[in-house]
Amino acid sequence: MNKITKISLISALIFIFAPVGLLAQTDIDPEFNPGQIISDAEILNTGSLTLTEIQNFLVKQGSFLASFSTYNSHGTPNKTAAEIIYEAATANYDCDGVELSDLPTEDEKKLKCRHVSTVNPKFLLVLLQKEQSLIGDDAPEQSQLDWATGYGCPDNWACNPYYKGFGKQVNSASLQFRYYMDHPDSYKYRAGNTYTFTNPYGVITNEPLNVMIENTATAGLYNYTPHVFNGNYNFFKLWKKYFPNNPLIYPDGSLLRINGEVGVWLIEGGLKRPFLSHGALTSRFDEKKIITVAQSVMDNYAKGEAIKFPNYSIIRTPDKKRYLLVDSAKRLIVSEEVFKNIGFNPDEIIDAPVSDLAGYNDGQNLTATSTNITGTLMQSTKNGGVYFVQDGTKAPLVDKIFLSTKFKGKKIVPANETTLAKYTKIAPVLFGNGELLKSPASPTVYLIDNGQKRPFISGETFETLGYNWSNVITVSPQLLSLYPLGTVMSLPPTI
Repeated sequence: MNKITKISLISALIFIFAPVGLLAQTDIDPEFNPGQIISDAEILNTGSLTLTEIQNFLVKQGSFLASFSTYNSHGTPNKTAAEIIYEAATANYDCDGVELSDLPTEDEKKLKCRHVSTVNPKFLLVLLQKEQSLIGDDAPEQSQLDWATGYGCPDNWACNPYYKGFGKQVNSASLQFRYYMDHPDSYKYRAGNTYTFTNPYGVITNEPLNVMIENTATAGLYNYTPHVFNGNYNFFKLWKKYFPNNPLIYPDGSLLRINGEVGVWLIEGGLKRPFLSHGALTSRFDEKKIITVAQSVMDNYAKGEAIKFPNYSIIRTPDKKRYLLVDSAKRLIVSEEVFKNIGFNPDEIIDAPVSDLAGYNDGQNLTATSTNITGTLMQSTKNGGVYFVQDGTKAPLVDKIFLSTKFKGKKIVPANETTLAKYTKIAPVLFGNGELLKSPASPTVYLIDNGQKRPFISGETFETLGYNWSNVITVSPQLLSLYPLGTVMSLPPTI
């Protein structure tokens, strides 16, 4: 906040709270701006913390949640609080338009639905403390856990029992705040308008306060808790306490190289992961997308696990288990028979310690029924539609641009309706993190970041951040519409 804004805000607070004397000057943080409590960019920074970092944060705070496990919102048992928070923020599901069973399991959603991110996990941690003191409490009551985020508990009304439970509370709140961001005109409080807030629960003051809401994230906070004091003021204080001076730089999927150096780093989960071989890089990414940055920019990221092996490597660990590496997942080959049936070559096996696989998620096991493990393009002989077929599923291609970009050089196999009917239809194929897209209908260029399309505020910003115009892919408006709108790409504070 600049000096002029601070002075104006303090003056406004003193004027509004004149009936309570000097209380406004002495008890209210002068940096508190009730019109912008958190930025739109910050609330949508879903890669701000890894699962390990969330757990470490809970341990550091002495929270009961550090050792707490329960059901998540999908009914999966024995999920740690850190896992529930992390997955709600970064691995949620959009099942719109997808046919599910009457009681879908998490595995079914994982298979059929589009994976989406919701809000910053730091935001959820602050919300848990603001609503039920769960970050700082080492021995909470069961009711605090049951209504952890206050979701489904409107003022002066009984809580809705459907949303009872820690897992449901965290997930529901994450989806609610994401919905506030994506549908700002559907709610009472909106950015750009001025509202009078009463403060019936305020400790600092109960006087009404006029607030001009400056951004969508702050509007969401007021739609969730329609008071300045003490609820949203407490959110501000807790954010400042837990996460001071948090810069936003390059999003997940970015390839960065320090000016004057040779090594390349992948930004993933808010961490910088070094590539230890040229093959590890080129088997996954196009070198033309590498962005050169200053050392000071790279210093903003903690170091993550190195990426050592090329994509589709077969790794054998000391316990004789064999894994196929596919993007960020390691897939266990369950038997020698499966190894031979799929057609792997024993000469391709790389022996490595288990620690070398620390940066990979557990993917689906490769079994005797596994087919199309690296994916196949199939084209319907009836209507000409093309699908990406893998592991018993078929994902439609809604734009032919994929054939010359994401699947360039991949053979298309004709398939009749009987063959295609054997595969479960899932969400359409999309471009992943770090891709630059635009529509022929508009000059706006978007960066794909955790399932969102983030528009660049200007061409100057695009170039200053190191992006290359030749990497922009022109796609159909239909494909572009499948991505929800994210926050604007603007210059980070370190540039």
